[in-house]
Order: sequence, then C-alpha cells, then structure tokens
Amino acid sequence: MRIILLADMNSFYASVTQALDENLKNKPLLIAGDVEKRHGIILAASYEAKYKGVKTGMPLWEAKLYCPEAVIRPPNYPAYMDFSTRILSILRDFSPLVEPFSIDEAFVELTGTEKLLGSPEKVARTIKKRIKEEVGVLCSIGVGPSKVVAKMASKLQKPDGLTIIQEKDIAPRLWPLPIGELYGVGTRMEKHLQNMGIRTIGDLANAPLHLLLQRFGVVGGRLHEFAHGRDNSPVDPHSLEQVKSIGHQITLPQDYVKLKDIQLVLLELAEAICRRARQGNYLGKTVSLSIRGSDLDSLSRSRTLKEPTAYPQRVYHLAWNLFSQNWPKHKPVRLLGISLGNLFQPKFHQLSLFDQEEKLYTAVDEIKNRFGEKSLLRGSFMLEKGVFYGGGRQQDVGRSPNYLS
Repeated sequence: MRIILLADMNSFYASVTQALDENLKNKPLLIAGDVEKRHGIILAASYEAKYKGVKTGMPLWEAKLYCPEAVIRPPNYPAYMDFSTRILSILRDFSPLVEPFSIDEAFVELTGTEKLLGSPEKVARTIKKRIKEEVGVLCSIGVGPSKVVAKMASKLQKPDGLTIIQEKDIAPRLWPLPIGELYGVGTRMEKHLQNMGIRTIGDLANAPLHLLLQRFGVVGGRLHEFAHGRDNSPVDPHSLEQVKSIGHQITLPQDYVKLKDIQLVLLELAEAICRRARQGNYLGKTVSLSIRGSDLDSLSRSRTLKEPTAYPQRVYHLAWNLFSQNWPKHKPVRLLGISLGNLFQPKFHQLSLFDQEEKLYTAVDEIKNRFGEKSLLRGSFMLEKGVFYGGGRQQDVGRSPNYLS
C-alpha cells in the first residue's frame, strides 16, 4: 500500500509575516491585496483573526467589522517564495519524491521508507517539528494511501494538526463529510450533486457510476473514484519543470457588469498570456476561463481550438464565448482569468504568406522587445477602463460588442 504525506502550511501568508515580525506573533493579522482601499480582498488571515469570523476572500471592510483590532499588511511574495523553498528543502530530506502542490502545500511519497525512517506518524511529527523550529511556521499534515486522501486528511485538523487515514478508515472518517469537502468539488458542482440528492461523500461513493458518467462525463467518474479514496496519480518531483499552461488572472477593482468592460479585460488577459507564450516559443490548444462573482461563486470552463495558437484574437474570442454561454447575464464579476494549455514548442514553424495576424504580432513582438511592453498598446486599452494599461476614467464610447474583434 502506498504512503503519501501532504504538508499544508497554516495561514501561510499570515504565518510568514508573523515569523518575520515578532511584534505580530499571537495577534490578529490580515493580509490584504490593497490596504488603501475599502474593497481590498483578504488574501490570508491569522488564526487569531479567523477565530473572530474573518475568512479568506472577504472584503477588507467586512473583515474590519468582525475584527476591528486586526493589523493589516500587504502581501510579500518574495518572502513567501523564500519560505516555500526552505520548506521544500526540509521535505526532500525525507524522500526524493516531493511534489509542490501550491506555494504552501507539497506531497511526499513515503512508500518503502518505513525501515529507514520509521512509521508515517514518526516522520510526520519530525517534519512538523523541523518546519516549526527551522522556518517558524506551523503546518497540518495528512497521511493516506493516495494523494486525494492525504489532501483531505490534512484539512481535518487545523491548525498544527496530524491526521492519518488508512484504507479501512475512508468510509468511517470521510464518507460522513459534506459533499463540498471532497477534493475536486467546487461550489457549482456541489449544487449539482445536491440537486441529485447527493449530500455527503458517502452518498457519492454509493451513487450508481453510470448515472454520474451520464450526468458529468469523465469528471463524474473521477469524483466517484475520489469518494472511494482512489487516486493513482504519482508524486511527481518534476511537475513544475515543464510548462503545462500559461495563465493570468486579475481581481477587478470593483464589480464589473457591463459587457464591454468585461470584454476589454478578457482581451487584455489574452494579450498578456499570448505574449508570454510567444516569448517562450509555445503554442497552445486549450483555452480555460475562470470567473468569480462578487458573492465568491466561481466558474471554470475550457474548450479546445482546432489549431494551436499564440495569438490573442483567437484566445479572446473563445474566452468570450465561454463567458457569454456560461455566466448569468447581469451577474457581477469580481475576478477573471484565462489560461492557454496543451502547450508545446514546435521544432519547425511553417510561416504563412497569408496569415496577417502572424505578421502583425511578429512586428509587435519586435517593437516590444526593443522598446518595452508599454511601447505599443491597443487603442481600446487607452480609451476604455483597462486593468493592466488603462485605469483612467471610463468613457462610454457607444461601440458595439464586436469592437474588439
């Protein structure tokens, strides 16, 4: 049986900030995206603030109502990366198979190490002790027979927890949990499953597989496997060495409702990621769109192009189609993101004499490489309320929804 460990740092951004400033230890602390604006979003909160009711993603003004005495600090991403690197170094002392899952989480394959390192519990406690003493942050650890079980186990005791779940423990420990607690089940999927009468992880595990496949396709089958604790994916230490997708997302300065504002942001995102793709000599076929509303309801959709591309018009049009077909009309938008996946680097690239877009962006790249990213901008970015380049007063120029094409 496999033994997989997941180390999950507790309130990582806040914990790093407290580790760097002794005066903030044991005090309610908020890490906010924009501490100068009332509509800033809480990126992280210390447990002292969480105990008062503050949650990640909450608007700063609302968090202040729950915890008016909280100290507010801006994010410090270089420090987070430094601490993450130090933590990964500690984990690699216990196994060569360490897979970063995010900046504050990592899987460790312990299968076959029992005779050398001792029991999984002993290893987990040693890891927790070393991270606390050498790095200065707390972590919760989950251990299980698969990555999905280890991931879920790490969430059961926070902060500073340790949960070990064996195969025999999956039904009594995990099945009674609400279906929203299953890894891979987001807010929208949770609603769909609840509408089918599936309220707990156990309900999903015991649901007829053919119905889940009929309703959700391969995603339904994968979630059914997860509900049983089955996940054969390996712990891959090289998972970050190859670029699998290029993406960018932006939290908007306010709720966006007007379609032309949303179109402009999508075009800016498409421009940004395609520029990065061309810089790395990548082409991609799958466009993914992420949306989050002002109520924190999220949506993710993707679609594959017939031909790979690194040009923004194709990416933008597909992203806009995904938005218009899946997001309710007039529902406010607070976050938008686009990624280009299924990337590859072609060894040979056939230039077309008739591809005007290719000629255009070859010239655009030459100018930007020589004079900088802001040396050449779309006129719409200057006239409208852009997120990356604009930011000026919005003007109603009365253009049709196709003005970006």
